[in-house]
Amino acid sequence: MGEFIEFDPTPEQLAYTFGGNPPVAKVRPGDVLKIRTEDCFGGVVRGFGDLPSQVCRFPYLNPVTGPFYVAGAEPGDTLALHFVSITPARDWAVSSTFPHFGALTSTSHTATLQPPLEERVWVYDLDLAAGTARYSARNCEFVVDLPLDPMHGTVGVAPGAFEARMTITPDAHGGNMDTPELRAGVTAYFGVNVEGALFAVGDGHARQGHGEVSGVAVEAAMDTVLVVDLIKGVSTPWPRLESDTHLMATGSARPLEDAYRISQHDLVTWVSELTGLDLLDALQLVSQAGEAPVGNVCDTNYTMVAKVAKSYLRASGYDGVHARLRAAGAAYR
Repeated sequence: MGEFIEFDPTPEQLAYTFGGNPPVAKVRPGDVLKIRTEDCFGGVVRGFGDLPSQVCRFPYLNPVTGPFYVAGAEPGDTLALHFVSITPARDWAVSSTFPHFGALTSTSHTATLQPPLEERVWVYDLDLAAGTARYSARNCEFVVDLPLDPMHGTVGVAPGAFEARMTITPDAHGGNMDTPELRAGVTAYFGVNVEGALFAVGDGHARQGHGEVSGVAVEAAMDTVLVVDLIKGVSTPWPRLESDTHLMATGSARPLEDAYRISQHDLVTWVSELTGLDLLDALQLVSQAGEAPVGNVCDTNYTMVAKVAKSYLRASGYDGVHARLRAAGAAYR
């Protein structure tokens, strides 16, 4: 086990791109990192009158904590991040509709002559002891408690070829994938593109439905503990996730069907490598045993996840890295 490192960024230390930023700290494989992340609005949307279009300033949206330089990371390696815990840092969270953003409104990429949706803010009361997020309708007395399911919508590394990508864009480097599968107990794998990997984490959601259809989840600041590791000489083409029970591959693109194809292609080829099945046998197994949770359908790219139970494969990813990191992080839960 490495060092235990805490990092609570000042507002000036938050980043808004993957790539193009100097590291805020250096970590080593085996280190346990505890970080504070801000919500997608930078904490300035707190009540019904705080309309994001008025209190937020583009492009300062969706801040991430980082980047962190990983000692020894080089292009061609794989970065492993095991999420030990993801805990809301405040007893409230917010959501909204946002002009020209979301899956059910006119956007710059789906241009229509209809007016944008009304901009509206919802405030959620979070009860960590009860494990609930309280939804209250704005225009009637409807109230319901939803189960907390904390996750990070945005996790990734610096892209290659000197690129800097806005944190709102998911792609092969990770980014704003917005999949509820990225919760505590999961290990995320990213292909390293630059020296040090330069990973960052943000966009905490107290919970989110699949697809994030309005474009905005239950947005919350988070206190997150993760274990950092490095798999030398092994490349990973698209971000992958592993839980105790499932292997998952992601794909991000437009249209959504291409994101679906990317994720399924990566899962089929991964299953083939792990099991020794040829491609068509692996395709047949994934076709009958796989699942396809939706990440987001509102960002600059859409995200799909391909998922299969490890019990069908009799295999784990990356020679048991997930189990090892889970055991290493047990003392910090």
